[in-house]
Amino acid sequence: MEQQLRQRISISPRVMVGKPVIKGTRIPVELIVRMLAQGVSENDILKEYPRLQPEDIRAALAYAAEVLAHEEVFPIAVRA
Repeated sequence: MEQQLRQRISISPRVMVGKPVIKGTRIPVELIVRMLAQGVSENDILKEYPRLQPEDIRAALAYAAEVLAHEEVFPIAVRA
């Protein structure tokens, strides 16, 4: 399932300066994730962007989760 969702994401330097977008659109993954974080419902996103499918929204979230899973964290000492 994750692989099927991943296939809905496209990265090309010719589209949105290489930002990940929903394949076949210029709608960035970041925009979808940001809208969800702001409390915009899935239905409202689909109304605003009629070319999107519910699977595209899940693909955007899966992509964001994958990126965060591979994020490198460098702990620093914090003085109390």
